[in-house]
Amino acid sequence: MALEEISARWQGKPMLMPRIEKVVVNISVGKSGEPLEKATKILQELTGQKPCIRKAKKTIRDFGLRKKEPTACIVTLRGENVQVFLKKALQAVDNKISEKAFDEHGNFAFGIKEHISIPGTKYSPELGIVGMNVAVALSRPGYRVKRRHRAKSDVGSDHLLDRDEAILSVKNMFGVEVVQE
Repeated sequence: MALEEISARWQGKPMLMPRIEKVVVNISVGKSGEPLEKATKILQELTGQKPCIRKAKKTIRDFGLRKKEPTACIVTLRGENVQVFLKKALQAVDNKISEKAFDEHGNFAFGIKEHISIPGTKYSPELGIVGMNVAVALSRPGYRVKRRHRAKSDVGSDHLLDRDEAILSVKNMFGVEVVQE
């Protein structure tokens, strides 16, 4: 569908307007101990929420990983926190996202190489510099029928969010430039 057709389809139909469901910020350190504690502290300062620790699923001797060893920290943002964090995170990547970052369901993800490139973040020598992954899930009103426990149902195919609509909505919401590669 052409972008003009999509925006014309949204006119006067609030149930078709995409919205940000959640943003997941992940810092994977690869080992437990002090580096993971530093990453947890950085993530808490950036998002204002307490990160959840993730553990390795299996042992990989070449990487020095043991099963159930803490290796990463993660935060899920919802509501108003999403807009504030996402604006800063997109500025860290110069408001440019690759077209390949979008999947067929309208979600997208990007990486930030250094957390100090996020505006308002200062370098702290005791914490160091870490990179992170940011994954954004987009949805429309009415997607709850798919997740609810009672009377669960499928979302109609004409109501599902696709890649082109997600690209257009992100451009409108944040003024992001989607780069073709």
